[in-house]
Amino acid sequence: MKIIDWYILKRYLLTFFTMIMLFIPIGIMVDVSEKVDKMIDNEAPTAAILSYYIDFTFYFASFLFPIFLFLSIIWFTSKLANNTEVIAILSSGISFWRFLRPYFIGATIIAIFSFIMGMFIVPEASEGYNDFRIKYLKGGRDKGRETTNLFNQINDDEYIYVSSFTPSTKIGYNFTLEHFDGNTLKYKIKASNIRWIDKDSIYRLSGYIKRGVGENDDILEKQNRLDTVFDFDLDDLTPVSYVAETKNLFELNRFIDEQRKKGAPNINTYLVVKYKRWSLPISAFILTIIAVSVSSMKRRGGMGVNLAVGISLAFIFIFFDKVFGTMAEQSDFSPLLAVAIPNILFGVLAIYLLNNAKR
Repeated sequence: MKIIDWYILKRYLLTFFTMIMLFIPIGIMVDVSEKVDKMIDNEAPTAAILSYYIDFTFYFASFLFPIFLFLSIIWFTSKLANNTEVIAILSSGISFWRFLRPYFIGATIIAIFSFIMGMFIVPEASEGYNDFRIKYLKGGRDKGRETTNLFNQINDDEYIYVSSFTPSTKIGYNFTLEHFDGNTLKYKIKASNIRWIDKDSIYRLSGYIKRGVGENDDILEKQNRLDTVFDFDLDDLTPVSYVAETKNLFELNRFIDEQRKKGAPNINTYLVVKYKRWSLPISAFILTIIAVSVSSMKRRGGMGVNLAVGISLAFIFIFFDKVFGTMAEQSDFSPLLAVAIPNILFGVLAIYLLNNAKR
């Protein structure tokens, strides 16, 4: 690497990490001002609050990664352009592609950094961040659970379903249990609700109906109320909504495989989390190209215009990421395609801006 490469690379990395260090305290102060009353009302311990803001630092930095990257590159590249350093570099015979080399090296370092953070550090921080938020800011851990249309495979032969579940009272409504022998349904149990009786360690079924499937005739059994035992825990039906965010690379892959075997209805939510972790390092290169292309030319209005354009593009990127991610979670839209579309669209934009910048 030449002196110019080290010069640009150092400015790239230093500005990026300085930008993070500047904005995170601002984010913490804003968060404290909004939530301090709830923390006091819910008597959050000081140690828990400190741990929460350590986790908040990583969670916040990961969430606003595109904005930090855009702002840092546009900031120092605009300064180079305004000082006519870019013109001097290109006038010396260095091609625009050669000028981009240290930026690509910097993007590679940031991509590796974001990959390690996203796969192994942010998940642990996300668990602490969300647990504190649910426990002390939203009135209890049950607020973070999925509670409607819950389906689970409890063993090789049995499946259970409830239309809704109330964790605080441990009552599930419109309960169904189906028992299979291979591909053949042997019997089906239905109840208007199922309640866990903690003191007796039993389940109480109201409006109990059991239909045994026979070769010639079905056997029907009915009771207004039945106390019985089952080999499952109703809490297993209600994983917290952010469970995928709290698992590292290997845990998430195993978790998705398990949920797919169980026929979990919200598998797309978990896949979106998985694919986003892989797409973030790729976006580092795309965002770098766009930021350099936007800010490498000296413009009337100076750095302010470049920063305005950069912030707008960064927020549009985050908007597309959220919109398509929500589409995949709430419909049959492909999670892989939902995660890829923002990178594809901005990749096309990067190529267009790069071609214009080279002229």
